[in-house]
Amino acid sequence: MALKLEQKRNIVAELHQEASKALAAVLADYRGMTVSEMTELRAEARRRGLYLRVIRNTLAQRAMAGTKFECLDGEFKGPTLLAFSRQEPGAAARLLKDSVQQYDALKIKALSVDGQLLDVSQIDRVANLPTREEALAQLLAIMLAPAAKLARTLNQVPGKLARTLAAVRDAKQAAG
Repeated sequence: MALKLEQKRNIVAELHQEASKALAAVLADYRGMTVSEMTELRAEARRRGLYLRVIRNTLAQRAMAGTKFECLDGEFKGPTLLAFSRQEPGAAARLLKDSVQQYDALKIKALSVDGQLLDVSQIDRVANLPTREEALAQLLAIMLAPAAKLARTLNQVPGKLARTLAAVRDAKQAAG
């Protein structure tokens, strides 16, 4: 079914708006996937809060113009599935990395994080980025480490004094 000009403009505007808000983008070739597999993938993307769309290459190129994902322009070839991470940079990469293992037909074509085009081999690094909660927990642990070390050090002073006094007492009892 051919899209009318107004429908194409709406798609480009929607995609441009999503690209402006996104932190990362992943392109994949979905050729050979069944309808039920695509439905499962879309449902999982919705559950994870990702924007996932099958898009015509010319419309995607127009939508990416003027956004930080212009670097993907040369990657729009063949059937294209586009996933945007909205809240955390590694979310789309995690979904598609897991999906590639689940669906043999799915192939990752390109990856961009914050406007930088990365090699497809970098998908593991991006997918292993911590989630927001994990990153906050790591930051909190780093911030609390000096205070915890100071508390342990200050706790050692009375402990050492008690051990020294106990040793003096034991020595006097043994001598006397």
